[in-house]
Amino acid sequence: MSQPGVYKQLDIDAMKNQLTLMVTDFLSQAGVGAGDILVLGCSTSEICGTAIGKGFSQAVGDMVIDTVLSLLKDGQISLAVQCCEHLNRALVVEKELALANGWEIVAAVPMPEAGGAAAAAAFRKFTDPVLVEHISASCGIDIGDTFIGMHIRHVVVPVRLAEQTLGSAHVTFAKSRPKYIGGARACYQL
Repeated sequence: MSQPGVYKQLDIDAMKNQLTLMVTDFLSQAGVGAGDILVLGCSTSEICGTAIGKGFSQAVGDMVIDTVLSLLKDGQISLAVQCCEHLNRALVVEKELALANGWEIVAAVPMPEAGGAAAAAAFRKFTDPVLVEHISASCGIDIGDTFIGMHIRHVVVPVRLAEQTLGSAHVTFAKSRPKYIGGARACYQL
């Protein structure tokens, strides 16, 4: 279902610069730091201006993963890349991260047509990639309304940035905060 000519109309270098600014701003505003896990959902179809799942671009998927990985590495932030619904929204993670968190590893390899171009890129670019079904990340970036909320721990809080599109895709940023418990007599800050 690839539409190889679609991404050629896009300025991938300009999108890389835009994504860099967006992610940098998000990491700063959300207070994301060492040891955190960021879940990324990405529809390259939506970035390219087609309906989700209707025209992937591997070049755009590679750009997104390369850009996000480079920004997270220095901050010692782990990346989990959500696959599309054809793989039940499983996530590509480093095997070391999966084992450290006790996540059950599942057997599948994401492909652009079943998993998505960004997940396929992550699987190729990670050091020792595996798929897991469920995680509880501290924050996330959703490019193209792929619905990553199921993989962010409670309570999810939107982070509003000035820029909310990449190519033609709507982009949502979210962080999490601890649940407030205890009722009327509880104290939440000392």
